[in-house]
This record gives sequence, structure tokens and C-alpha cells, in this order.
Amino acid sequence: MSAKIKILITGALHESALKQFHANPKFDVEYHPDCNRETLLKFAKDAQALVTRSETDVDKDVVDAGENLKVVARAAVGVGNIDIPYATEKGILVINCPGKNTNSAAELTMGLLLGMFRNIPQAHATVMNGGWDRHRFTGRELRGKRIGIVGLGNVGHRVAKFARGFDMDVLSYDPYIAPQIFEQHGAKRVGSLKELATKVDVLTFHVPLNKETKGMATREILEAMPKGGWVINAARGGIFKEDDIISLLKSGHIAGLGVDTFEVEPKVNPALLALSNVWCTPHIGASTEEAQIAIGETVYDQVVKAFEGGVVDYPVNLPQVGVIQDQRVKRYAVLAEKLGSLAGQIGGFNPSHIEMSYRGDIAGSDHSLIRLSFLKGYISRVVNDYVSFVNVEKHATKLGLSVSDRSDPQFDSYRSALKVTLAGPEGQTLQVGGLVFDDQITRLSLINDYYFEAEPSGHMLLVENEDKPGVIGDLGHFLGLKGVNIATFELSRNRRGGKAMAVIRTDQEVSNIDHQEMGRIRNILKIHRVFL
Repeated sequence: MSAKIKILITGALHESALKQFHANPKFDVEYHPDCNRETLLKFAKDAQALVTRSETDVDKDVVDAGENLKVVARAAVGVGNIDIPYATEKGILVINCPGKNTNSAAELTMGLLLGMFRNIPQAHATVMNGGWDRHRFTGRELRGKRIGIVGLGNVGHRVAKFARGFDMDVLSYDPYIAPQIFEQHGAKRVGSLKELATKVDVLTFHVPLNKETKGMATREILEAMPKGGWVINAARGGIFKEDDIISLLKSGHIAGLGVDTFEVEPKVNPALLALSNVWCTPHIGASTEEAQIAIGETVYDQVVKAFEGGVVDYPVNLPQVGVIQDQRVKRYAVLAEKLGSLAGQIGGFNPSHIEMSYRGDIAGSDHSLIRLSFLKGYISRVVNDYVSFVNVEKHATKLGLSVSDRSDPQFDSYRSALKVTLAGPEGQTLQVGGLVFDDQITRLSLINDYYFEAEPSGHMLLVENEDKPGVIGDLGHFLGLKGVNIATFELSRNRRGGKAMAVIRTDQEVSNIDHQEMGRIRNILKIHRVFL
């Protein structure tokens, strides 16, 4: 009889999932929820699978301690507490459980909205304390109010459905969703966040927290709302600066704030909690019995599939764990994901079609993983949901994206190359391309009319400018004054005296303020900050 598979569970799971783990005759389970570091390192030594939640940091020391680790399973969506590159280097498969709290988060959003409009928490507290002042709690109806949904992904479109059920007028801003998707969800498409703010009574956010969305609800955006508007954030802390909204709540420009996620948790800004027009919950968007059951069942199923040799549904690092036999395809899959991420960060429009062009030797290979890798890289940048190689095509369908392949085996400028063209419904286009040298060295080679051989990694600046003297010197001087070191600098131009583009890799990220200031350097047309 073969030895049992040792499973270490360090995150609290629903009882139903624990029963499944313990009942499996192939598993030997150690359950130590929220254990200390010493216990974690002790039991990690013999574990073949580690099932975690946010309380467990799976860093290099834990990976090294887990000499027999084959799987790290995150019983939630976020994997920020896992050193994924190092786990990948060690051949450990990382999986997670996305999309199981979508309905819970959407329902909490509506709960916060109803609580604000009908003063439910205050009325409850009054009755419990012996009061009965009915007139003090006269509220408002949702019917006929205009709700603006920022991010029409899985949670956002559920909120749209619920809001329509209350006879609200639904508007939405999402630059990465095709026009027909708005129609499918009964939401009127609005072209900018500021325009959305001017048109609605309620502004609710359903976006991931990243460089693009952090601080996206600026004071200017919030002030653009009609006086007496309402704001909800049940997505991620940091989407707006709490000090800004506190000021607007005090002035009455914002009538109320419903919030489940904060800039700092669990020690919430006391100035926010001191306001009577703030309705808050302690980050409980996923805290429903149904969501926890679904998460528990999913993590169990994924661990079973991983050890039975099946295809897991939610791999986080699949392309790098050696499952691809063709080394050339493997490297082009990695390159494609980087090109997709690049396109998602600089596109600026909603593509309706993507053409994948495989050139040279790669034209005769199986392209399925390369195509999925590009889509994963792109869609991961534009949706508020987990994106895997299994579900990425469903995401593409939701976004209204079609994809086609084109092979060009006669291409002879290089041994092989990948070019991707994104096309929008109004004639917009973006081309990105790359090369793999010696089946291992990846390079960014194409952005629209500009050609490079740039390493696609780390912090990067893409600077488009008029092809005039002095621009390179001005850029270098500016970055030097800001203490930003240049790692590499690649320059290309479309024609002499026309336009040029520089791909600048830096040792550290350029701040928001410095990014804006750079845009004012003479002859510079556009600057994108990118991280690959």
C-alpha cells in the first residue's frame, strides 16, 4: 500500500471541506488553523500539499522547509501571501479558488446601499435602546435613483442585475468591456469615470486594486458627483484616499459612504469611523456560509485533481512548472503572457478582435497555449476577477473578444516571432510583438511602428515623443534628478524627423507625481508606466 499524501491545512476551512479531507483514504491531514511560525515550519517539512488562507505567509523559508511540497492551495482568490516565483522555481503548483464569493460581495453592496438609504443600523440601535423616533429615520427609495457601477465584471454585473430589480437606472464605466456587454447587463455605457460621477446618485466600485485603480476615485472625481451623492466601496481599500472622502462627507457634498474595505486594516482610520454618515463592515464581502462552503469544496476538489494528475481548474503558475514539453512553445507562452500584460496596460481602448500571428518556425507548432497565455496576460489586466488558462476564453467571451490565428512560415527576418494585433470597433489598433532567441531569451520587438530588442521585465517607461534633438538628454536628466536609475534604454523611430519611442527599464517604479511631471517635458507626446 502506497504512503498517504500528507496535507497541511493552516487556514480555517468550512466544516464540510474538513470532513472531505479527513474522509479521503489517500490523505493524512494535519489541521492547524492560524498556527504560529514555528508550527508552520515544523509541519511543512513532511507536507506534500499546503492549504492556506491569508494568515499564512508562504515565503522562501516555508517553501524551503517544505522539502516534499508539490502543491500550495490558497483557499481564496488572492495569492499575494505566496512567493509564486520561488514556488515555481521549485516546481510547486500554486492554485487558488476564484469566483466563489461573487454573489456574496454583490449582495453586501446592496445591503450597504439599503442600510444607508433606510438608516437601518441607526434605527435598530434606537429601538434596542428603548427609542421609537420614526420620523428621524425617514429614508429614501432606491426606485428611480441612478447607480454608477465602476467595473462591470463578475461582481459589477451582479450589482447591475440587483439594482435593476429595485427599478434603479444603471450606468457603468469599464474601459475594458465591449459595448455589447453593457447591453447584455442592462447598463448604459459611460465613457469616463468623471462623466459617470456627474450622472449618478450612487457611485459603487468593483475593480481590483492595482497601479491603475489605486487612488482612481480622486477628489476631483468625487466632487464631480451631484451634491448629496452616495459612495460604496466593497471592492478593495485604496481605491480612494480616505482623507479626501472624509472632507467631502463632513461638508455634505457626499451624503453617505458604505464601505467594507479600508486603506489600512484592521486598524481603520478613526476619523472615518467618527462620522455619522458612514456605514461600514469589517471586510466581510466573502463572509457568507454559502461562499465559505463553495471555497472549501473548491479547494478540496483542486487538491484531489492535482494529485490524481488531472487538469486543475485554477492554476496560478501553470506555464512555468514544466508541463510543456516543447521548450520553444514554453518560452513563447511566457513571452505571450508578457505581451498580453503590456497590451492591457497601454491599449486605451476596448478591442473587439485579436489576431495572433505566428511567424517562422513557431508557425508549425501547437499555438493553443501561446494564445491562452496572451489572453491571460491581457485579461488579467482588465477584469476584476481571477483569470486562469482554463477560464480565460470565458472571460474573452464576456468581454466580447474574438480571436483568430494566422501562420506565416515564410517569415525569415528571424528564426521565429510572435505578432499580435488588437483591433477596436471604431478602427483603433495596437500591435505588439516579440522574439525568443535560442529558445530561452525573450525580447519585446514591436509596439505599433516601433522596433526594439528590449527585455520585457520589471518597471518600464514607454515614452513616445517628437523626433527632435534633446529629448533623450532631458529624460535622462529628469530621471537622474528624481533618483531613478536607468537599467536599459531602447530607442526607435518611425522615420527621421517623425516620432520616436523609447523603452526605458528602471530599477524602481516612477511615482505618480513624477510620471505626470515627465509628461510636461518638451516634445514628449505620451508616457506609459508598465510593469512586466
